[in-house]
Amino acid sequence: MLEYLRNAADKPLAKVLMFILIFSFVGWGAAEWIFGSASRDTTLVKVGGEGISVQQFNNERSRVLSTMSKDEQRAAYTDPQKSAALTESVMSRLTINQLALNRAEDLGYVVSDKRIADEIKSYPQFQENGQFSAWRFDMFLQSTGMNEQDIANSLRGDILRGMALMATNVPLNIPQFAVDAAYNARYAKRDINYETVKFTDYKVGEPTDEQLQTYYAQNPKVVPETRTVSYVFVAADMNKPDIYDEKFKVAQQVEDMIISGDSMKTAAEKHKASFVQVANIERGKKLSDKVLSDDLVAKLFSMESGSESELIELKEGFVILRVDSVNAEHNAEFEDVKKSLIAGWKTAEQRKQAYIKANEKLVDLKKTGDVKGMKNAQVTRTEGAPLVVLNSVFAGHEGDSVMTEDETAFYIVRVGKNTMPKEDKAKKESLRKELEKMSVRFVTDDYTQFLKQEYPVKVNEKTFNRFIAK
Repeated sequence: MLEYLRNAADKPLAKVLMFILIFSFVGWGAAEWIFGSASRDTTLVKVGGEGISVQQFNNERSRVLSTMSKDEQRAAYTDPQKSAALTESVMSRLTINQLALNRAEDLGYVVSDKRIADEIKSYPQFQENGQFSAWRFDMFLQSTGMNEQDIANSLRGDILRGMALMATNVPLNIPQFAVDAAYNARYAKRDINYETVKFTDYKVGEPTDEQLQTYYAQNPKVVPETRTVSYVFVAADMNKPDIYDEKFKVAQQVEDMIISGDSMKTAAEKHKASFVQVANIERGKKLSDKVLSDDLVAKLFSMESGSESELIELKEGFVILRVDSVNAEHNAEFEDVKKSLIAGWKTAEQRKQAYIKANEKLVDLKKTGDVKGMKNAQVTRTEGAPLVVLNSVFAGHEGDSVMTEDETAFYIVRVGKNTMPKEDKAKKESLRKELEKMSVRFVTDDYTQFLKQEYPVKVNEKTFNRFIAK
């Protein structure tokens, strides 16, 4: 084949074909150089056909942080849970805003330039002596780094979102009977009689091995699945294109060596990358390792033993994961947990005896209706007796006799007279407002779900992991 090409190289047709071939390779390389490095996708979320960029996320996050106190800001930077909550809140806010903008566009809503101008003129910070001040407006633009078009776009978006969501912010008219029913349910009181049968009222001896083994067969202690994992990490400043390209090539070379059969450690040492092995990782358990985030641990638990992941982009660089071994979930050996079973066995035995006694009392109560020795109380839904007692009382009816339990005792309960609350107009009016707010929330949630069906929301996991994820 090569000999044929050499012999045909001087022919006109061959020269044309070779020119096309060479041009295609040059074009391919040029396109990669022009577009591959310079215009990487920074779309964080797609909402329908519209994208939300990383820059939009950072701007909104900065705006939210600016409204926080210094202590709240410090917590947002240092506390992983609060940082994640802030990220989720900003993502949710941007997504809902874009959903509303999409809907406003489909409904044909328009905001004129004149209205935008009037809105700007009406802002107090742009006024002097009650009149619009061009100087104040220019100073604001200079201090924020924004231009007139940025301000106009922001205002137009706010107005359009308001137009699209206006109907959902109107409270429903709550009928009086609903307010009355909610008021009576919340503030009614019940007279009750109840008796407590504590587990600790009954004494038990030390268990035999046979008793412990029987107890353990019914209450086995499960040792959760653990995994020993390894990873190669190539650190990089992902916000600098030149460094990104350089480190990406290094990470690809590491990946190629691993695919070719070299160990992760060997590949890491050759290319001066970090090789780390972590033993006995447990699903859902926090790690001190800075690279293995919750998302990466979840990915490791989805992989087969002996397998490696693809090259993964993180905010701090590139990583390749490997599951070295899996220690499957299993029941602990009896001898290893024997001592820890004694307290559980004793509680179970005490509960059995307490149950027998409590059941006898309940049977007698139902037969005779005698409540001598039982404690009297008038309770609400939240006060007056242990919570399990309150739950059973308001789930039953006047005259019911029931038994319930918590972690320490059984309770025999007799439900007495139901007392309706006195009329309190202030409390009813407060409850009406509470129900109206709930109605707005329910309608808004339903409408948001409708918008998500109309304009599907898709998070770009690659971009999220690279720029946003911790």
